[in-house]
Amino acid sequence: MKKSILLLLFSICIAYGVGLYSGKLLIQKPKSKDENLEQAGSSEKAKYTCSMHPQIQLLDKDAKCPLCGMALIPVSQSSASDSQGLREIKLSQRAQKLAEIETAVVERKYVTTEVRMAGKIEYDESRIAYITARVPGRLERLFVDYTGIKVKKGDHLVQIYSPELYTAQEELIQAIATANNLSKSTNEFIKEQSLQNIKSAREKLTLWGLSDEQIKELEKDGSASERVTFKSPIEGVTVEKKAVEGMYVNTGTEIYKIADLSKVWVKLDAYESDLPWIHFGQEVEFYTEAYPGEIFKGQIAFIDPVLNAKTRTVKIRVNLPNPNEKLKPDMFVRAIVKSRIAKGGKVMEPGLQGKWISPMHPEIIKDAPGECDICGMDLVSAESLGYVSVEGEDDQKPLVVPASAPLITGKRAVVYVEKSPGVYEGRDVVLGTRASDYYIVEKGLQAGERVVVNGNFKIDSAIQILAKPSMMNPPSEDAPQDESHHDHFENHTHLKTLTLNNSTRTAINEVMEKYYRIQFHLSRDDLEEAQKSTESLKSILEVHQSTHENDPGLLDWAAVLNDLSAPIELIIKSDSLTVARSSFHDLSGKTISMMGRIKNWDQSPVFQYHCPMAFKGKGASWLQPKKGTENPYYGSAMFKCGSLQATFN
Repeated sequence: MKKSILLLLFSICIAYGVGLYSGKLLIQKPKSKDENLEQAGSSEKAKYTCSMHPQIQLLDKDAKCPLCGMALIPVSQSSASDSQGLREIKLSQRAQKLAEIETAVVERKYVTTEVRMAGKIEYDESRIAYITARVPGRLERLFVDYTGIKVKKGDHLVQIYSPELYTAQEELIQAIATANNLSKSTNEFIKEQSLQNIKSAREKLTLWGLSDEQIKELEKDGSASERVTFKSPIEGVTVEKKAVEGMYVNTGTEIYKIADLSKVWVKLDAYESDLPWIHFGQEVEFYTEAYPGEIFKGQIAFIDPVLNAKTRTVKIRVNLPNPNEKLKPDMFVRAIVKSRIAKGGKVMEPGLQGKWISPMHPEIIKDAPGECDICGMDLVSAESLGYVSVEGEDDQKPLVVPASAPLITGKRAVVYVEKSPGVYEGRDVVLGTRASDYYIVEKGLQAGERVVVNGNFKIDSAIQILAKPSMMNPPSEDAPQDESHHDHFENHTHLKTLTLNNSTRTAINEVMEKYYRIQFHLSRDDLEEAQKSTESLKSILEVHQSTHENDPGLLDWAAVLNDLSAPIELIIKSDSLTVARSSFHDLSGKTISMMGRIKNWDQSPVFQYHCPMAFKGKGASWLQPKKGTENPYYGSAMFKCGSLQATFN
């Protein structure tokens, strides 16, 4: 009995001990992700990165991001096995669906770009007539007594009393009478002279404004009139009336201005970046608020050879038929030019292939060389006006990708190429112009490859988390830190190198001092002080611009200093920090370009910083007089976001 009781107690103790151990296993706290990473292997320590700047890789989990000050997060070691190469990543089918990955084929095809412009209706200068007094006299009556009256050719306009004109009529009457009296004379010289007097008297009256009908009526009646009525030489609308009844006028005094509105001009403003797609003779479509839904069409007849330095635009003139006179001068219009883009960014117009065009009247198009029916000028070939030939049409097709494929930051463009199902490779490409929903590819892709057009940002984010080269952190061998400022100015290599002398050194130092103050105040979110500093910079520019004509040393700098004027005005007129920072971005770009062209900068070092997060990931750079990030684009929100990119010294 005792043995049974002892065995029972022993069994209970064993069961209790096992239960305690099992419960301990069930309720044991699982290891944290950090602890798992720390125990991943003695040869590889856990790393921590910044979610906004994944190029930062640290071993201290309690550290802060040196760029933006955010807390670090652990790098997932297991995810590293998903990638294939330095710039590749492999996604499972589930990951592809979650990222909503879509791809498209890189192909060769023609694309059409639309150039949108705005402007207004103006008079056709070739269809304006000024009615002026051809002889001195008094205006007895104005038949058109207010502006806006439409007149036809031959309609009476004004009645004038002129003693000189009365005398000229008498001269013609006397010359005719004399010729009649000498008709039976045997002296041929006298007869010929009398006829010459009649001809001279007629020409005099014609030059003084009398019509052929009025002269014939005068010869028939044989009596001069003290008051003569002058008629309209063209059909049109009276747009100006510059005289009143009873007014005494001299030769050349303007009385009316009449404009023919059956054809009008449209003056448009085209940005300089759109000029490659605009050519003489192209068809233009117009819209106006007065006639919604109605499309008007005309042709480009003139492209101003001079750029407006203030607006950075070029005036485009279009000849527009206006048979019903719906379009009124000073009406506001919006216009669209549709250009078919071929290889190399050239414009192709199949309808003008092999045609010959008038260089002054683009509506005159012929199949062979000849003369313009309007002005008589020699016709020119369409190819001489900048159009590419359609011959070898297949060879002219450009290589294009959808506009959503490239991720663009600064001057770099990255696409993700699908190498195999689920495997994507990041690749730098060189892009040409954007044409509607496509980019022309100059370098980096081949026809037939597939590129990611949706979900590429998510792929890039995954690449960044792995601290691999992406759109935000390119490979160091592609853009070394100590030479990155040269890359910034590769698009400016055609510009003249600028050399400092005593006068220009003083000017640039003053400009940079005020620029630094603008950057300082924007980084402190102080719009008012930033605008005050911008006003000071504007004053400095005005002083140096006014003296460059007298100082040969400043001649080469005149255009450089003037180039800063536009963003300066926009900063001064900004009503918010957001607008001011956007204009400061433009000012910084021009200032950095200026620094990159200086040949002998021997002043205090200038530090160029870059924030990859500015303007929704497009990135932006600026200049500082000292090291240490002071971000003018984010201010207090991310004061330290940015890194040193180049040094000018």
